[in-house]
This record gives sequence, C-alpha cells and structure tokens, in this order.
Amino acid sequence: MSSGVSHRRRAALLAGLGALGAGAAGFALSGIQPAWADGSEPVAGVDYVVLANPQPTDAPPGKIQVLDFFWYGCPHCYAFLPYLEAWQKKLPPDVDFEHVPVAFNPQVEPHSRIFYSLKALGLVDEMHAKVFDAYHNKHMRLLDPNEIADFMAANGIPRAKWLAVYNSFSVSSDVNRANMMVQAYQIDGTPTLACDGRFLTSPAIASSHTPEGALAVMDYLIARVRSERAR
Repeated sequence: MSSGVSHRRRAALLAGLGALGAGAAGFALSGIQPAWADGSEPVAGVDYVVLANPQPTDAPPGKIQVLDFFWYGCPHCYAFLPYLEAWQKKLPPDVDFEHVPVAFNPQVEPHSRIFYSLKALGLVDEMHAKVFDAYHNKHMRLLDPNEIADFMAANGIPRAKWLAVYNSFSVSSDVNRANMMVQAYQIDGTPTLACDGRFLTSPAIASSHTPEGALAVMDYLIARVRSERAR
C-alpha cells in the first residue's frame, strides 16, 4: 500500500485555496518545530490538501477532530507510529484524536476488526503497538481468526472473550463505518491524518516528507481551525 495521497487523488481533493486564517505562532502545539526553515506557513496543495467535500465529524462539542487513517500491515504506518504516539501524548485538551483502520481490500478487513475489538475492550493503548510489532517483526499475518485469538490469548485476553467481541455485530458495524469513512475522505494511502473533516496531510504529502514535518503541519491545521472558530 502506498503512503499518503497520490498526485492523481491530490488534484481531485484540492479546493478553496484562499487566504489562511491562522498565524505561524500556532505551529508548535506538540513541541515539534516546523519543517520549513523560513518560518512561512504550510501551503495548501504542497504541505496539505483541502477536501473538496468536507466531512461531518462526531467530535464532542468544542473539540477539533484529528483522524489517523492507518493499516496494521503498512510499513509506513509502523515507522510513523512512534512519532505519532509521542505527538498524541502532547495534544491539547480541545483535540479529539481517533484511529481509523483502513482496509483497501476485503482480505485485510480482519485487521480493522482487530482494532475495533481492542477498542470495544478498552485495550487500544495497551495492544495497538503490539499488533504492529506482531505483523512487522514476528511475521504474523493476523488474518485468520484462530491465529488472532491465539495472539490475543498470549497477551492475556481470554480466547472466548476475544472471539465473542471480534465476531460481534457492533464490531462489524464499526468496520463498515470505517470503510465508508475511507471512501468519503478519499484515502488512497496510509498513513494519512485528517483534521476537522477538511484537511489531509501525511509524511508523503508534507513538503518535508518527514514524520516530524507532517505532524508540524497538523499542528498548524489544528491552530487554524481553533483560530477560525474563535472568530
């Protein structure tokens, strides 16, 4: 799977490149320094894309939603993970951060089901990185329900309890909703971050092509949304 949004899809996403409302002072919400040395603001179409069709968010009132579109099997997502986790820990309280699993084909939908099962059990913080590690370092494909259940049991989650949640209607509904979000946001690569249902960036999109640069762009976008709402 590719990383970020393709040039073909980027052209379709861009819209409304008007004057930006937030100043450069809002960059470093997370303490990450901007990747652009001259202090200029990130540029739409260069550092981030603007969705032609903004999406509704389900963030609590007053919160700014940030979505992390990822796939457990994506090596770019795995490389991005430590940067993202460090950044996430420093987010201000008005940011609502959510992971959204991406399945570009039905064969890997078990990975989306893994995520939403962990979420239902309240174990995302404990197990998210472990699932990435199992795939990329222990060569576990985690596509067969029995292999997945064995892995979870080895990590202290009772097998029967895991399978009941994994096969539940609520988890199926969550997976279907994630698939619809991937289509609505026109995600064609991972990892991709979305802000306020309007903006996308990633290490592949940001002009720096680095994890730090992409997260600095996201800091800027969060500050922009906050400034727009204050007005």
